[in-house]
Amino acid sequence: MQPPTTTDSTIGPIEAVLAADHRRLEGLLARAEEGDQEAYEGLRSGLLRHIGVEEKIVLPTLRAAGHEAPVARQLKLDHSAIVAMLVPSPSPALLRRLAEFLALHDPLEEGAAGVYRLADTRLADPAALLPLIEAAPSPPLAAHFDGERAHAAIELLFGRAMAARAG
Repeated sequence: MQPPTTTDSTIGPIEAVLAADHRRLEGLLARAEEGDQEAYEGLRSGLLRHIGVEEKIVLPTLRAAGHEAPVARQLKLDHSAIVAMLVPSPSPALLRRLAEFLALHDPLEEGAAGVYRLADTRLADPAALLPLIEAAPSPPLAAHFDGERAHAAIELLFGRAMAARAG
């Protein structure tokens, strides 16, 4: 997998690939907010895969190299809230909340202070992760669950993520 071409020489291969995936997911979210169910299912699958890449490849590789990401705990809390928001059927309010939350979350990963830049600058060969990222599977999707427990889980996990941000 070749990273997208960029004019910012500080962006390494991991950030290039995963930030480009953020843009792809943002496009799917915008289409889902317009009522495109196929785009929503692509978003759902794509977000779950993307979170898996971060939690199973990027963060453990950094940790194994002796570079614990300072935002790792927040990322895990955020990921739990994001995954919970993907359980019930999408609604305009839920999609709006997801978009607002992703706008808070993505800066922890991208840019000079983001975990992707940390991986690109601290790992001996960040490009070596690209085949692993490319090969990461999309998880099977379960049917939506619209019960009260699904919505209670969203509130609980979203609350934990936001409380951690507040300190």
